[in-house]
Amino acid sequence: MLKIAVLVDVQNIYYTTRDAFAKQFNYRQFWQQLSQRGEIVIANAYAIDKGDAQQAKFQSALKHIGFDVKLKPFIQRSDGSAKGDWDVGITIDALEAANDIDCLVLLSGDGDFDLLLLTLKHKYQCKTVVYGVAQLTATSLVNAADEFVKIEESLLL
Repeated sequence: MLKIAVLVDVQNIYYTTRDAFAKQFNYRQFWQQLSQRGEIVIANAYAIDKGDAQQAKFQSALKHIGFDVKLKPFIQRSDGSAKGDWDVGITIDALEAANDIDCLVLLSGDGDFDLLLLTLKHKYQCKTVVYGVAQLTATSLVNAADEFVKIEESLLL
């Protein structure tokens, strides 16, 4: 059976599905689709913690589905801008898992991950699959993946 690691860039998926469809991503439906492809051995959802009750409820739902939710504090800079991304953490976790999986599924449209996918394919012979909103996913990421799955109505709430 195919061993799958799924890594979710929660902020990216939240904003891209909201901006493109004005809807939320259906993580339960996604999990069901993915579990038909093989055994999910790692499932991490990377999010920013703003200490908000609604967010805590969402994170609890992710845990109930089967995700390990990794949180990083939200940082508000003095100039009003905000910081909070998980690119390095996602990359490290993917590389650490590479020898133990057959397939990495990345939920993100962030082109910064293209080099990660190419490394996983060429150095570790790991199949790479990206789920993203087509019009908001970097072309370089789509091109780096073995398979690109468009997030469409069937994966939305």
